[in-house]
Amino acid sequence: MKKVLPLAALSEAATGLALLMVPSLVGRLLFGEELTGVAIPVARVLGIALVALGVACWPDRTALCGMLTYSALATLYLAYVGFGGAFAGTLLWPAVAGHGGLTILLALGWVNSRKTPDAKM
Repeated sequence: MKKVLPLAALSEAATGLALLMVPSLVGRLLFGEELTGVAIPVARVLGIALVALGVACWPDRTALCGMLTYSALATLYLAYVGFGGAFAGTLLWPAVAGHGGLTILLALGWVNSRKTPDAKM
């Protein structure tokens, strides 16, 4: 069983990276249709979540590490989308701020956990 989790984590992270880089291709291969419009940024946020899941499930990593990965990448990507201007709903910038604040809190928690000798990342 110990060998299955890293394989699952790697495959989810690889799928996440594919969704980040070529969401339309992944949509076509999975669903038979290319993703267009707002489905592209939604698929990329899903890709970020899958990468973070892969990080959290990797051996010797914790949920904290996965959540920090997700929150930091989501903050950066949502800000990128907002500055691009193509998709900017009412809650986009509050979501950026919320994820930014959460990223700071998670990073502080990660730093504090690193100070404990037996803590895992």
